[in-house]
Amino acid sequence: MNPAATPAADVQATIEQLWVYPVKSCAGIQLPEAELTDTGLLYDRAWMVVDSEGEFVSQRELPRMALIQPAFKMGQLMLRAPGMLSLHLALDAAEDPLKVRVWDDAVDAYDMGDVAAQWFSDFLGPEAPAHLKRLRLARFDPEVRRPCDPAWTGGVEATTQFADGFGLLVTSSASLADLNARLVAAGHEPVDMRRFRPNIVLGGVEAHDEDRVGALRIETGDSAAVIEPVKPCGRCPIPNIDPSTATSSPVVSDTLQTYRQDPRLIGAITFGMNAIVLEGDGQMLKVGQTVSADWRF
Repeated sequence: MNPAATPAADVQATIEQLWVYPVKSCAGIQLPEAELTDTGLLYDRAWMVVDSEGEFVSQRELPRMALIQPAFKMGQLMLRAPGMLSLHLALDAAEDPLKVRVWDDAVDAYDMGDVAAQWFSDFLGPEAPAHLKRLRLARFDPEVRRPCDPAWTGGVEATTQFADGFGLLVTSSASLADLNARLVAAGHEPVDMRRFRPNIVLGGVEAHDEDRVGALRIETGDSAAVIEPVKPCGRCPIPNIDPSTATSSPVVSDTLQTYRQDPRLIGAITFGMNAIVLEGDGQMLKVGQTVSADWRF
């Protein structure tokens, strides 16, 4: 990294990857460009699988969710899974109102209907515990404002959809390379970025520089988008799940435990930074765009 690359900023990076995860906890889509909204990237965590009580479910309970692959095609969200016919959902479709819960937040949403419910139940139900045999798919109501935790946003009234808590997750390719070097040195296979489910992957910085910077300014042509990393992303066991097979091994968490215990989260292991949108609603983010930031002191 060359801090002198841009005299006005301590750090200059580029957007190396962009990802959206239309259905919470299912596979992501890597995109060359994505629209930024006040709640994060367009269609990110706009849908969510819930149980019969409206409680969200994730790979923590149902690792096979990792095998559900979304795609955008001709105004539809298309979902594929092994052994299943594809499920096609219009991007603007919604049926009956549905009250759902994501972590501690009760949220007004929309049910996506019986066909979608049956599809998810058929694929995930056979290996699910009894209370997760019958599932439904919910769609976030865009009229709802789900606030991010103000204890971390510095008073900014940021919102998100069905993400765990914040609109964006930022990490860097150098952070993954550092982890993989440690895995390989210990005799393990390297892992890819899909395990960490970021939205924005930065290139041109050193490992975990994303932990140490303030607001990120992304040049989008005539204007700029501004996002701010606000909270380290504490890691649950999901990064242990191989996204290609849905099998789990503790090696990733065990390795992170040796060097990524974060005092900001009372010793929890962290990887990447949760971020909020300060400016740029409607701006297009593109791979290759310049990102500048100053160190946070």
